[in-house]
Amino acid sequence: MSVSNLLFKSLTALALLVSVNAMADGLNIAGLDPKESCPAPAYPRAALANEEQGATVVSVLVGVDGHVTDSKVEKSSGFSDLDRATLKLAQCKFKPVLKDGKAEPSWVSLEYDWKLD
Repeated sequence: MSVSNLLFKSLTALALLVSVNAMADGLNIAGLDPKESCPAPAYPRAALANEEQGATVVSVLVGVDGHVTDSKVEKSSGFSDLDRATLKLAQCKFKPVLKDGKAEPSWVSLEYDWKLD
């Protein structure tokens, strides 16, 4: 499988694996902004050469404007190169949580699965 197919497959998996911390009412959640592109992080060359695979869970703090203001690795893939690459998802734009019609900052958890097929 080519690297571009792998990245497309990974981005598709990301869209399916996005999990979020819902507001107390369970109805209003932050998520990737469908109007914005969110490129898949590039598979690190060293990780490819070493055939490293795994899932990384990162949390991002989505600000009221939809941009990420903080990010951290919640669960490591076991490989620092993959974890660092996953943090690049913080460059994506998100839809902020709305409470009473007003945007509020919120944490979003994202799981990214690094697989070589």
